[in-house]
Amino acid sequence: MRLMSPSRYFRSAETSRVPDGCLIYAVGDIHGRLDLLEQMHEAIEADAAKTQAERIQVVYVGDYVDRGPDSSGVIELLIRQPLQRRVAGLECVHLIGNHEAFLLQFLEEPDSASIWFMNGGDATLRSYGVDPWECSQSDNFAEDLRRTFARRLPEAHLQFYRDLRLSHEVGDYLFVHAGVRPGIALDEQTPEDLIWIREDFLNSNKNFGRIIVHGHTPMRKPQSLANRIGIDTGAVYGGKLTALVLVGSERRFLQV
Repeated sequence: MRLMSPSRYFRSAETSRVPDGCLIYAVGDIHGRLDLLEQMHEAIEADAAKTQAERIQVVYVGDYVDRGPDSSGVIELLIRQPLQRRVAGLECVHLIGNHEAFLLQFLEEPDSASIWFMNGGDATLRSYGVDPWECSQSDNFAEDLRRTFARRLPEAHLQFYRDLRLSHEVGDYLFVHAGVRPGIALDEQTPEDLIWIREDFLNSNKNFGRIIVHGHTPMRKPQSLANRIGIDTGAVYGGKLTALVLVGSERRFLQV
């Protein structure tokens, strides 16, 4: 997938804000880049140490797995969450992306293997010690592969995937993976749109009722518009991993 060019309408917030005393970090699509996630956690820890926030949240907008080299390592780190031990009072919120949906679908419907592989699922399997080629000569390739993966997948990781949330709201901001459907109330959005929508959302200049913070569509730089903020900067394609930082009415970015 190509990285899209940055918008020429990049600008800072004017009136949107998070509650007083809150410090929010929203981390973009990771896609198996454990190395960048570890660096981002270090950057967040250093940044948070400069503040006196009463409440600190890190919101991960999904797509932890696929394409990159260490999806299982990313999940293990998020489960252990050493950042929570290093930053007092820090809370973590994990949202689901379309790539986690691919993984969960494969565990229920092995015939979905081909579309998952087209989207980098083979890299995730290998990170769990599963080589798809070992099952390639089987008469029931997809089912054998699913069973092998299910055996290798730690129970804690499976529970992590199953517990992922669709959205998170703080102040004037709504965090989702992909976006929202224009013209539909926020409390009536479908899970499919929240994790899959692209052009109809990206091309809309409507006021959604909240500033939508999202990943899903890689850009060369974070995209900050009047109605949405895109923070997928193509970490798995050689770009940077980005975190949006929200304090009061301020928007800024951390990148590694």
